[in-house]
Amino acid sequence: MNDQFFTYAQSTKQRIEFPLPVKVVMIDLDGTLLDTADDLALAANLMLRDLDLPEHSTDTIKAYIGKGIERLVKRTLTGQLDGEPNASLLAKALPIYNKHYAECLSVNTRPYPGVVHGVELLLSSGFKLACITNKSEAFTLPLLRATKLFDHFEIVLSGDSLPAKKPDPMPLIHICDHFKAPYSEALLIGDSLNDAIAARAAGCHVFCVPYGYNEGRDVHDLDCDAIVNTIEDASKLITNLN
Repeated sequence: MNDQFFTYAQSTKQRIEFPLPVKVVMIDLDGTLLDTADDLALAANLMLRDLDLPEHSTDTIKAYIGKGIERLVKRTLTGQLDGEPNASLLAKALPIYNKHYAECLSVNTRPYPGVVHGVELLLSSGFKLACITNKSEAFTLPLLRATKLFDHFEIVLSGDSLPAKKPDPMPLIHICDHFKAPYSEALLIGDSLNDAIAARAAGCHVFCVPYGYNEGRDVHDLDCDAIVNTIEDASKLITNLN
């Protein structure tokens, strides 16, 4: 297997035989399919402006992305990854953020290079495709439609679709059950620790992309089967069992 389009994760103890035989491919949204950082940061700074608080750079807010919008708002308010703002401030800030984000949802958001062609390759190869994200459905579905990706996925699971979200394995298990596929025959492509933990807990394969958010951490430290440069490259590492 040519290694030019992927690297083995440093945490993988054994080299894996490629291509991996899978039936289902699940793909994360923020930081994997779509570069949403500019619009997330724009909404965050508009929120801070309304609250008369200092604004942050896009790079700073990019490091706060992960674990959903409530966590992003908490981090933006406190300037800390694990910060907990005053409850009354958070209650005031959340609806302000949601309002601004709904208004600027797809101003700057675009698919990453290789995403559209990669998803089309997966579809044409007969893989069952699902989008899985911690973003709420109110934002997920309009974003997928605005970027013309919605019709590529048979199922879309948002952060509020089920009682639990990543890193809980419930959404991955739900998708595998929907397609009647063994968990070992499913692959999650993501960009973060949440994705790696969820996939391992569900017994699924997991690839990670290096261009996403991962809360500012190095993606090479994640427990994944491979780090792929693009979704298109990921398609070259799997073979269809359907």
